[in-house]
Amino acid sequence: MRYLTEPFDSKRSRDAFSCGKGLLDNYFWTQAKQDVKRKLSACFVLVDNETGKISGYYTLSSNSISNDMIPESFKKKLPKSYLSIPTVLLGRLAIDKDFQGKGIGKLLLIDSLKRCYDASKSVGSFAVIVDPLDKEAERFYEKYGFINLPDSGKMFLPMKTIEELFE
Repeated sequence: MRYLTEPFDSKRSRDAFSCGKGLLDNYFWTQAKQDVKRKLSACFVLVDNETGKISGYYTLSSNSISNDMIPESFKKKLPKSYLSIPTVLLGRLAIDKDFQGKGIGKLLLIDSLKRCYDASKSVGSFAVIVDPLDKEAERFYEKYGFINLPDSGKMFLPMKTIEELFE
């Protein structure tokens, strides 16, 4: 199979997409278009070139987290004057049921991290933040080096770590 990642286009049919998680499916079917239009998030889809079907999607938006949430080992390298730290939120990442177990999640994650890294060259961003929907998602992000943020349920991957992937 060949895939192409592209910005969300509301003209592309999303009706057949289903990852099996209602929250992620409903967002994609009913809210993604409005969020993109209102500039609340950017949505990217991975399209199977053979079928034209959307195999997965993810969203990105600007974000910040309280300096208090950052683990001490990272916080000591940051200026104390920053009460909040700029980040990028990888808000949603979902794979259609027909494409699960084929490495699509990894492809989407790498694509999203590359976009975040490229953007960080122009707009300050300390890390990529995720807020895993469940334990399965948490294990997925842990596998790729994301670190738990204490007492929040969120996880992060420092931009310095991401930079090492692409430099």
